[in-house]
Amino acid sequence: MIIALGCDHAGFPLKKLLHSWLQKKGHSVLNLGVDTDAEPADYPDYARAVAEAVAAGRAERGLIVCGSGVGATVAANKVPGTRAGLCHDTFSARQGVEDDDVNVLCLGGRIIGVELAYEVVSAWLNAKFSGLERHVRRKNKVTAIERAYSKESVQ
Repeated sequence: MIIALGCDHAGFPLKKLLHSWLQKKGHSVLNLGVDTDAEPADYPDYARAVAEAVAAGRAERGLIVCGSGVGATVAANKVPGTRAGLCHDTFSARQGVEDDDVNVLCLGGRIIGVELAYEVVSAWLNAKFSGLERHVRRKNKVTAIERAYSKESVQ
């Protein structure tokens, strides 16, 4: 699977480990930065880059790490076609994909430990959208909200 991966300075230590781990698991990683924690970096820039890569089809899924994961989740969800979820447990990561078709996972580099992060990412990567009628219906309602507030609709 091609995974877009990005972070801010606070997420860099975990992102660096996840990058290597994902490659060892056989995934292709589209590295969208940052590549150091020496300078402050703004999470919206990297969340946007990852979300746009997923929405444009350059990656099948996206993974963003910032300090808490909250800011990255908010920013990523502004990109149409992105369904980002903040997950620090395996149940939410799996269910987020199965029920809500989450295509971007956000993690808090200052919140989650490395081993748990590997477990959460594994659960998320191994999950598939169920396609059940109720989940498709709900996903379509979320997409309708997105369209209602898009610039194309406002014109």
